[in-house]
Amino acid sequence: MTNMKKRAVITSLLSFFLVFTLTLAGQTGETASGMSDKPSGHQIIKDKFIEGDPVWMTPVLICFLVGLTIVIERLITLYLSGINTQKFVARIEELLKKDGVEAAKQECRMSRGPVASIYYQGLDRVDEGIEKVEASVQSYGSVQMGILEKGMVWISLFIALSPMLGFLGTVVGMIQAFDKIAEVGDISPTIVASGIKVALLTTVAGLIVAIILQVFYNLILSKIDSIANDMEEASIALTDMLIKNKIVK
Repeated sequence: MTNMKKRAVITSLLSFFLVFTLTLAGQTGETASGMSDKPSGHQIIKDKFIEGDPVWMTPVLICFLVGLTIVIERLITLYLSGINTQKFVARIEELLKKDGVEAAKQECRMSRGPVASIYYQGLDRVDEGIEKVEASVQSYGSVQMGILEKGMVWISLFIALSPMLGFLGTVVGMIQAFDKIAEVGDISPTIVASGIKVALLTTVAGLIVAIILQVFYNLILSKIDSIANDMEEASIALTDMLIKNKIVK
């Protein structure tokens, strides 16, 4: 199975899991609310969702679900691609000394993660000189960074889009509140308060979604930076060990 197919399967499973979790939470909340007079957390969220007008709350919810799905897929992919870099580098150097380049390349094939992929590309160019090895490692490192950062632009989009959608719902709600005031012909505190409350709920929802996704976004960036540092250190170690062991000139 190719990496693209694996990511598609993971994303589909995560989407199903999110829908199943929300459905189960709804059933649990309804059961709990039937046993107790106090409304459940799910019931409160559902009520606020309806009060905030589903027309404007639904796009915010979609941003949250899609963004969270991408976040979970990225976290799983990044943490599965992580390896003990120092141990891997030591193993490759040991194989180069004892069994040669082909054994080291085989170890790279059997190992996961961008560092192993970079090492394989570099070892595959040892017959062409150290300059070709360094160029291959550098160019393939850029490819791996692109793979690691895949999907980040969409998370960033949802972080920016959620508050904007919420604020748009607020503005529309305020316009509707003033329309009611004009229709009644009197500034009633009840009309104004209820209209403003409904309008502001969309902004609150958008901000909550943006805050949650921002936290995960920074967590993913931190993991990507850690992997990038490992890749850079490992690349330097590869050229050093090739020169030190006189495998390439």
